[in-house]
Amino acid sequence: MKQYYGNKSLHEQLHGESFLALLVDRLYGNGLYIFDEPEAALSINSKFKMLVRMKKLIDKNSQFIVATHSSVLLAYPYAAAYLISNAGIELIEYESTEQ
Repeated sequence: MKQYYGNKSLHEQLHGESFLALLVDRLYGNGLYIFDEPEAALSINSKFKMLVRMKKLIDKNSQFIVATHSSVLLAYPYAAAYLISNAGIELIEYESTEQ
């Protein structure tokens, strides 16, 4: 399995490193990817690396659904942001988020 994650076992990597290894080494495009707070274990630099990789996958016909509280991820260009609350689900502008 090591060859799939940058030639390093996921068990030998920090949580954030293993998540980035998954993005880079296991996701190839033409996919629908659903993430729940993927930024939780990432530094600010790693968040930007994640966004760069997401852009490459989007360019390869991928889509992402991401649940997040991260102002960095919410600011992704051309992303649609939805607020989920007791009132339901509504499309909102970045400027209207709590971030």
